[in-house]
Amino acid sequence: MSRNFKVGLFLVIAILTTTFTFYFWQIFKTPNLQVDKKESFALLIPEGATYQTVLDSLDKHQVINDNISFRFLAKLLKYSEKVKPGRYVIKPETSNYKGIKKLISGDQDAVKLTFNNIRLKEDLIKRIGSRFEFGETKFREALNDQKVCQKYGLDTLTIVSMFLPNTYDIFWTTGTEKFLDRMHSEYKKYWNAERVEKAKSIGLTPIQVSILASIVEEEQARKVDERPMVAGLYINRLNALMPLQADPTIKFALQDFAIKRILNEQLRVKSPYNTYVNIGLPPGPIRVADFKSLDAVLNYNKHDYLYMCAKADLSGYHAFAKTYPDHLNNARMYQAELNRLKIMK
Repeated sequence: MSRNFKVGLFLVIAILTTTFTFYFWQIFKTPNLQVDKKESFALLIPEGATYQTVLDSLDKHQVINDNISFRFLAKLLKYSEKVKPGRYVIKPETSNYKGIKKLISGDQDAVKLTFNNIRLKEDLIKRIGSRFEFGETKFREALNDQKVCQKYGLDTLTIVSMFLPNTYDIFWTTGTEKFLDRMHSEYKKYWNAERVEKAKSIGLTPIQVSILASIVEEEQARKVDERPMVAGLYINRLNALMPLQADPTIKFALQDFAIKRILNEQLRVKSPYNTYVNIGLPPGPIRVADFKSLDAVLNYNKHDYLYMCAKADLSGYHAFAKTYPDHLNNARMYQAELNRLKIMK
């Protein structure tokens, strides 16, 4: 074998080695997922999904830049045998190796669940159910199942009080029962011994506090600082065995939240939520009350007011009164302003 041949063979091997080394380096290290994109992609892998299911999802959302290199490395790492369900966030400019290793590890990323400003149970179902693998249908079935609700000391009307508006980190694959257990755990954290005792001292149970807080929040959504004042008025009425006469409960009973002016005929609606007809609290919350509303009830302002109506200056605050004649005077001024603005309903 001549010297020139040996040199040539060495150069060929060196070039091939360098080429393949560079190629493998590219396969492993070069960004290939979410290339040239500014946002991350959340890959959802349901229970029972196959390797092909994952590929189809990645292709559909155009996550992979070079399919050949991704599939080659996935086969090399035997990912097809290690598919794990979950929610995996793929950041921009992710390499094949880093992406596949994340999927193999099963190190899924939690859903950052935030819910607030929710009025109806159905709104809650849609807001939450759509974010998890269990979906809206299973979540709806659970919240409408009396036995499920009884597990948490609630019923199908009061179950919404268990959901405290906040931000929670929860895995996408969490089942319905475990999700409800988590919400109940957060509920119990809020309702510690001190708050339960405080509720008891004002003659209410935690559930009743939630119901009253929902009315207070609907009555005073804008001016949070006035909520303890509103709560104090309703507690005065409860103690005096007077109907609450809370306009938001009429809107809830009619399922019409666009009403700006409650009419006399609407006050006669037949519903357990009509607090103009029925004395005491309605059978369930009329919205998902937030922490500020719950605290407003537990720490209500002590005063002698029994009546209130919106202020005529339309500032968002209420005019409070101790006597009915004074209340009528406040109401006339408010009604006059509505008439002036031609707000009829």
